[in-house]
Amino acid sequence: MMNPQGYAGGLLGLVILILDLIAIFEVLNSTRSVTSKLLWSLLIFFFPVIGLIIYFLFGSRNEYRGYESIV
Repeated sequence: MMNPQGYAGGLLGLVILILDLIAIFEVLNSTRSVTSKLLWSLLIFFFPVIGLIIYFLFGSRNEYRGYESIV
């Protein structure tokens, strides 16, 4: 019988993958330069956890938003 805690790593990996895809989608749809888009995307792709944290802390997301906020 499988221990339920054995699924925690797979679930955490799935959550990180989804957050990375959201961040990359946000970068690609922003008004940043092509070079900036490429560098942010590569950072998030090669360093999923650290890249995601760096992006959400230092990415200046509000300045480059290419769409209007719903709220």
